[in-house]
Amino acid sequence: MNDRPTGVELLRAVERFLELEAVPHLEGPLRFHARVAANVVAIVAREIETEETQLGEEWARLADLLGEARDVPSSRDALREAVAQRTDALVSRIRAGEADAGDFRARVLDHLRRTVEAKLTVSRPPRQRARPASS
Repeated sequence: MNDRPTGVELLRAVERFLELEAVPHLEGPLRFHARVAANVVAIVAREIETEETQLGEEWARLADLLGEARDVPSSRDALREAVAQRTDALVSRIRAGEADAGDFRARVLDHLRRTVEAKLTVSRPPRQRARPASS
């Protein structure tokens, strides 16, 4: 494992370079593609920064919904796989009609809302950033 710069720090440096150095000197399609590249780099950085926390929170919500153990898997890959398996189990219960009404439905909807909100914090376009004036 490397110390510094971290992967996220490297991605943020590339993002800053693209936004502050490259984009202002480009025009037309190249300018557009440089902005898209900067956004992709920012999304990857946000995913790295938030994935473990988001997976842990989703794991806990699914454990509550499904009435299963809350012991979190020890690695990020194992946690990712376990969340996918629990999500499949929840999908099966939804397809079976268990979430059509009642308390379980309300809890499922709350879980889905929170999960989508978490995903949007990663993929959202950056808030209005001050961009250098075009030449």
